[in-house]
Amino acid sequence: MAKKDIITKESLAFFEKYLNNAAPTGYEWEGQKLWMDYLKPYVDTFITDTYGTAVGVINPDADYKVVIEGHSDEISWYVNYITDNGLLYVIRNGGSDHQIAPSKWVNIHTKKGIVKGVFGWPAIHTRKNEKEESPKLDNIFIDIGAKDKDEVEKMGVHVGCVITYPDTFHVLNNNKFVCRAIDNRAGGFMIAEVARLLHENKKKLPFGLYITNSVQEEIGLRGAEMITQTIKPNVAIVTDVCHDTTTPMIEKKTQGHTEIGAGPVISYAPAVQNKLRERIIETAESKNIPFQRMAASRMTGTDTDAFAYSNGGVASALISLPLRYMHTTVETVHKDDVENVIRLIYETLLNIKEGETFSYFD
Repeated sequence: MAKKDIITKESLAFFEKYLNNAAPTGYEWEGQKLWMDYLKPYVDTFITDTYGTAVGVINPDADYKVVIEGHSDEISWYVNYITDNGLLYVIRNGGSDHQIAPSKWVNIHTKKGIVKGVFGWPAIHTRKNEKEESPKLDNIFIDIGAKDKDEVEKMGVHVGCVITYPDTFHVLNNNKFVCRAIDNRAGGFMIAEVARLLHENKKKLPFGLYITNSVQEEIGLRGAEMITQTIKPNVAIVTDVCHDTTTPMIEKKTQGHTEIGAGPVISYAPAVQNKLRERIIETAESKNIPFQRMAASRMTGTDTDAFAYSNGGVASALISLPLRYMHTTVETVHKDDVENVIRLIYETLLNIKEGETFSYFD
């Protein structure tokens, strides 16, 4: 399958729309509806669950089940405290970065609609250069233009409202995709593209394929924990993002060396089933798909861990998309890597046979 056949004008338009839509942890359903609408022509049916995970299924009657998975949620904030003079203090919903907050616009989601705000910050003229405070969770605040707490509440803002950034999709230098929430809206996009390619290339799989877009990964892999009990898969191939470690202030001795444009990143970790990982590597080598390697210590920190340790043990592996500036509003990936993750998952599925256990003892 040629690389040029993968991301089309139509699929890129979906990716942009999907990224620009807000889907914070716990509030993923509008994004899931967009994703399901795109996926609908390529699957036989859907499964959804109470908390919003969505699964497109091909061959739903098959006994042997293979999952390909990404997660749908993005990091965000909650309104935590409203001051008497109408300013908002926040807590995290996922791993939101306090250091990037000052001077950012925000969208506060209310029953009355979006309320705009800004993360304020003291002007440079008013700060003591020799003793400047850094942004921290207890000193960043949002200004929505209200004069007091009563006006805040009249605008529909209350403790518990979720807050997202409005930053939208851009292409940098023709081949870099930049946006908030590429972690891991890109995963949902890539697994949907795999389903599209299987359909367009008329590939018939000998097993059930569960294209799974999980919720609530950013607060502890919770959506994957739930849906794996519903699906009870035999195999799970998870895709998420990992760090490009070539930009300043990243220590490669601890973070390893991975970079955008150099291919998908294949993980080594206790949760990664070795035989399945080797099948992925063999596929990459045979199809001339570039790839990189990454070692994790105790856990991958992705939904791979949730699938691997469920249902008595599920053969699981992780294929990551290298990304710059994770958990900022300018997350950046390389188009070639996006296409090659899609290719690698697609080709690996064609190399899995019905009934394989991947047992070390077979």
